[in-house]
Amino acid sequence: MDTLKEFNTIAANLTSHHVDEWINKGKKVIGFTCSYVPEEIIYAAGMLPFRIRGVGATSTSLADSYYGPVNCSFPKCVLQLVGDNKYQFLDGVVIMPSCDSMRRLDDTWRKAAEDAKGTFPSYHSFFGVPHKVTNYSLEWFVDEIKNLITSLENHFKIKITDGDLKSAIKEYNESRDLLMKLDELRCKDSVPISGADATAVIIASGAMPRDEYNGLLKKLLNELKKSKKNIKGKKRLMIGGSPNDDVALVKLIESSGGIIVADTLCFGSRAYVDRIDEKEDPVVSIAKRYLTHKLCPRMFGAYKNRLEFTKERVGQAKIDGVILQNIRFCDMHGSENSLFERDLEAMGIPCLKIEREYGFLADEGRIKMRVDAFIESLQ
Repeated sequence: MDTLKEFNTIAANLTSHHVDEWINKGKKVIGFTCSYVPEEIIYAAGMLPFRIRGVGATSTSLADSYYGPVNCSFPKCVLQLVGDNKYQFLDGVVIMPSCDSMRRLDDTWRKAAEDAKGTFPSYHSFFGVPHKVTNYSLEWFVDEIKNLITSLENHFKIKITDGDLKSAIKEYNESRDLLMKLDELRCKDSVPISGADATAVIIASGAMPRDEYNGLLKKLLNELKKSKKNIKGKKRLMIGGSPNDDVALVKLIESSGGIIVADTLCFGSRAYVDRIDEKEDPVVSIAKRYLTHKLCPRMFGAYKNRLEFTKERVGQAKIDGVILQNIRFCDMHGSENSLFERDLEAMGIPCLKIEREYGFLADEGRIKMRVDAFIESLQ
């Protein structure tokens, strides 16, 4: 399908012709580092929210000098691309303290730019998100979102109205609804799309204008409904854990004879399963959704909620086995995956826990060997 080819091209590269066309129209691009950053705010400002990734980095030689070797390779690959001037197209960046390593990206990016190793955008925001869901943290988060709106308005000399926010919310809710329809197709006994292709579809959402994305996704859904491609008889897998925007990793897992039909990733279902209330005050409704949506391990006291979400996904997609992967030195997912493995296997759900590096599949052989053995055990 040409539509799938388009999504895969976008996912395989840092940027795309959609971004180039946006820039050629004189419009701004704002990078953001985490699914807790409300894209609707940036889109309402008439700018393109661009999910920052490390795709295309072939080493971390520069980043190692700022981070050191014992750190998560995801932000290091991002910093490597910064030093290679791959992010010069950004007009601004919103960095969020998802974890300590991502928090440090704010410092290391600034320092690398001072040392003339890449550039730091003229607009930057360090966007704070509470670690707990309470009434007082919600009030604080509403103020933080208002501060983000004010900073965008002041820097770019624009005005973000409630009408702009409501239009953006509606556009992004449509994306969420469409992606849930894709999930429904993947949950069928005969699956019309591979996990690798579905991963590309989801990743593309962070690298193109939302109206264009929705149009392309509608076209794909219509094609899949008419498609005669039916993948059946393979072991049905779910992937969870650390951020993964690498289609090649999913292809590698599926090459062992399984098919990934669901996930619990932030580059995946956690980013789209919860809608925003379109009737409430737009800032408050955005704050509620982003603070309480399917929670990351960075959020305190919510392990039971995350386990319940995982169980729901296992049941909906009729999962045979769960792959819990974490990027090496990812303390949050590395620790929580052990809890998931313990609790899911106690429920009779087979799990495979693997550690990996982010990007360029440096440990391809080891991962393939372990997935092969896991699939064999499911027989």
